[in-house]
Amino acid sequence: MIRIYHLLIFVLSFLLIISCVKKYESNYELELEDLGQEVEVGIEREEERLVGELEQSLIDAGLVNIEQVISDVFVELKYSTTDNFFGQDVYGDLERCYLQPVVAEMLKKSYEALKASHPELTFLIYDGVRPQSVQQILWDNLDKPDSIKPLYVADPKVGGLHNFGVAVDLTLAYSETGEALDMGTGYDYFGYPAYPDREGQMLREGKITQEHIANREILRKVMKHGGFTGIGSEWWHFNAFSRKEAAEKFGMVK
Repeated sequence: MIRIYHLLIFVLSFLLIISCVKKYESNYELELEDLGQEVEVGIEREEERLVGELEQSLIDAGLVNIEQVISDVFVELKYSTTDNFFGQDVYGDLERCYLQPVVAEMLKKSYEALKASHPELTFLIYDGVRPQSVQQILWDNLDKPDSIKPLYVADPKVGGLHNFGVAVDLTLAYSETGEALDMGTGYDYFGYPAYPDREGQMLREGKITQEHIANREILRKVMKHGGFTGIGSEWWHFNAFSRKEAAEKFGMVK
């Protein structure tokens, strides 16, 4: 009888322990679930915080982040650094390139053409949309007479194609390293060596090489495939639409 009593006590104790363990495991799982939810919410809030006021205004205006359309590109917004001809960071915390959706799709087409002909290369983007408010800062801080300022930056009252989100500044780079190809000059270089219109002359004068021209030709060819046109004074600048078309299709990004 005593043995049966002890056995009964043992069984009841064992069941009690099992019950406590299960309850602990259940509470632990709930705590982990709550913790996971807190972490997820924290990440979402951090992502929201990382989108600054300027970037949010671009999103609200309907522009798209080019890296969401083409993942294998490098973006180095020069106006978000001091590495530009103004020597000033005018974009602040904006580090992503935004364009009109149709322009982003055109650039994707150019990218696909690049990958088809030169799979080892990709784009390195220096600038996309440039809000009118930023254009005004550039205009006001340019130490030149107003009469010749348009030679360097577009008048913010009129607006340039960057201000509509239909122009892009870019170069070619190696996909594995992000190293830019040598185009003969850097970005924002103001002088004949950067002029596509003067390449023959600059080659004869030894200011640029045949390799520089060949690299530029690759860029021009794939950009043309996407529907872009270049300009005569900057090898890095390409337009998706004319000024008239941009004004008709899109509003100026403020």
